[in-house]
Amino acid sequence: MVDLSRRGWLVATAATGLMAMVPAQAAPASTTEHLDIWPGGIGPGSAGLKIDQKVTDRSTDPAKPDRYTTGTTRPYLTIHRPAQPNGAAVLITPGGAYQRVVVDKEGLELVPPLLAAGFTVFILYYRLPGEGHEQAADVPLQDAQRALRLIRHRAADWQLDPNRIAMMGFSAGGHLAASLGTRLDTKVYEAVDEADRLSARPDALALIYPVIDMVGPATHAGSRTNLLGEAAGEDKRAAYSPDRAVTAATPPTFLLHAADDKGVPVENSLLFHTALRQAGIPAELHIYAKGGHGFGHGDRIPADNPLTHWPDVLIHWLRPTLGLNNR
Repeated sequence: MVDLSRRGWLVATAATGLMAMVPAQAAPASTTEHLDIWPGGIGPGSAGLKIDQKVTDRSTDPAKPDRYTTGTTRPYLTIHRPAQPNGAAVLITPGGAYQRVVVDKEGLELVPPLLAAGFTVFILYYRLPGEGHEQAADVPLQDAQRALRLIRHRAADWQLDPNRIAMMGFSAGGHLAASLGTRLDTKVYEAVDEADRLSARPDALALIYPVIDMVGPATHAGSRTNLLGEAAGEDKRAAYSPDRAVTAATPPTFLLHAADDKGVPVENSLLFHTALRQAGIPAELHIYAKGGHGFGHGDRIPADNPLTHWPDVLIHWLRPTLGLNNR
């Protein structure tokens, strides 16, 4: 386990976390910044907790890190700006079963292709429900709502259109993104500044092998237990199943899953897609035969698997969905 100071982790993220994973010539010019999302840094209900952010690398290959964070009380964004911004943003919530935040293969590694397409990328390092925060089950959603509102509030600072903000989530981060896109009227924290007067609705959702079902046989038990606890009744589990909260206000959605996913069954994406269709929401669903769970991006996927091209498929969907056809 590697235990870095927060400053050291941010330096490592900016200096090596992005660029070490791809050849220098393959990554477009960009700048990387850091932004605490809450005034004063500490999120609501986290003051006084005796935990420190840690980063753990599960990889044995220094050229291919696989890090995750835990112990966050000061949730923040890393901001990755392209050389030629197209005016749209993608906010990423990595997965990790609500037990960790997997920042390389479900975050930083997606930055280069998105930057190359002109998107400004924000990665959210959110708080986890099992680490002692008040309102435990809503702590991740507090951070996601706040992050989206803050990006919208400060859009001009990053040359963004406040109505062209997509949210992409992986696994449990996909559950978080889907929750943000469906629990639009749920107040999970008290307003702290002008940003909180704005809508937290994403303009598009991209859900990559998402956790959706918290009730039925497709449930990912680890994510459900970490978010809701062992004793959560069926009513609470249903309330935290995003497919049951889809409305006409839910954003257009892109779904991607592997049929052989044994961690989070493909039925999770099928359930959400069905709910979207029934509500008349534009939705695109891609199911690949092989890939398992947590396939990430790039050379983590075997070269002969069509899944290697999924970021391109996503970008081709994002452009018209966000009104970027001519950009």
